[in-house]
Amino acid sequence: MEAFNTVIGAIGGFAWGPVMIVLLFATGLILSVGTRIVQYRKLGYAFKLLVSKSEGEGEISPFAALMTSLSATIGTGNIAGVATAIALGGPGAVFWMWVTAILGGATKFSEAVLAVTYRVTDEAGEKSGGPMYYASKGMEERYGGNWKWLGWLFAFFAFIASVGIGNMVQSNSVAAAMNQSLGLPMWITGVILAVAVALVIIGGIKSIARVAEAIVPLMAAIYVVGSIIILIASADQIPQAFAWIFGNAFTGKAVGGGLLGTVIRFGVARGIFSNEAGLGSAPIAHASSRTNDPVRQGIIASLGSFIDTIIICTMTALVILTSAVLTMPEGMMQVRDGLNGAQLTTAAYGAQLPGFGGFIVSFGLVFFAFSTMLTWYFYGFKSLEFITGRTVAEYFKWVWVALAFVGSIASLSFVWNISDAFNGLMAIPNLVALIALSPVVFAALKEYEGKMKG
Repeated sequence: MEAFNTVIGAIGGFAWGPVMIVLLFATGLILSVGTRIVQYRKLGYAFKLLVSKSEGEGEISPFAALMTSLSATIGTGNIAGVATAIALGGPGAVFWMWVTAILGGATKFSEAVLAVTYRVTDEAGEKSGGPMYYASKGMEERYGGNWKWLGWLFAFFAFIASVGIGNMVQSNSVAAAMNQSLGLPMWITGVILAVAVALVIIGGIKSIARVAEAIVPLMAAIYVVGSIIILIASADQIPQAFAWIFGNAFTGKAVGGGLLGTVIRFGVARGIFSNEAGLGSAPIAHASSRTNDPVRQGIIASLGSFIDTIIICTMTALVILTSAVLTMPEGMMQVRDGLNGAQLTTAAYGAQLPGFGGFIVSFGLVFFAFSTMLTWYFYGFKSLEFITGRTVAEYFKWVWVALAFVGSIASLSFVWNISDAFNGLMAIPNLVALIALSPVVFAALKEYEGKMKG
């Protein structure tokens, strides 16, 4: 077992290491240049499309597709991931999270364009799409040959990741939060969570999307409003927070004297973990959107990185950096009591909004983790459907419910390690397909903008 853990650790180190970070970063840069930064040229138009009517084949509205994909990303990455990036990489890591999000918007645009372009109708009459389809069907149509192995590889990685990061790790986080906040035994939380998850996923993507449409905007609004209240009260500290971010972004001084690589690595890695741009999960949801226009859905999808990282992660970072929990005497960062992750974020919010701030974080984690479990069930289901067919995949929902309970009471260090590694590995087949099929994306965007001018 020790040898196996060593292997998994090595895989995880590669999956979230410098090589993969550079590949993800480079892909975002290539797609940003090729689309002429469509994610920001069309930012206002994207919000307009989000509330406009869209017609076409698909199970859910474009808005529901975005909320469903966001429900899988908003949560741990925004609350714990930002704090981890700051604690281990210094305030400058926030700057590199922003850079990742800016480039990630083009990646998400491209993923959604390809997902809708190459989606198929499954045995139940539903639309199925995502990297497993454009890495196989798309590659075969453009380059010939048999590329199903590339799609299968993504589906396998995504399925393994879904069971861990998408389910058991989330249920464990909810059970721990409820135990800490309310003293509720973890097994009771596990039972409640398993039943709640079952009631939703039985209805499929339409049911999941309805819940995501309700939970994500509400919890995001509460989190952002709470953050704004704190930042208004600490307005005099905000300029200093930005000074720390930009001052540390290119020096690394805050984390031990010149460790610039550490600042960039944690900033980029946590940014990718937060918005999942390039990992290939979000396009699975966007493929179910009720639309006949891939570019239209791509423009909506590009909002994911902006909302997730530029807005919500920035709120978290500023609250932490304006709190007394973190100080920078003589330019060297000090974090009170060695806090990290969700504990650091909770402490920062609790210190600045006594009696309520900590609950914003704790209950935000609970609801976001619940919605994450719903969306990742869909990702896991669609991945398994690609590998085995619909009939076998239909039994997956009951396995998912059982694992939701098991995750709430089990020690998950091994599960976390293996699922974290496979979550990162998802990027490899996805990036190969994104770069290879980028001409398809660029041509579709050019045609779409030509029609708009005409």
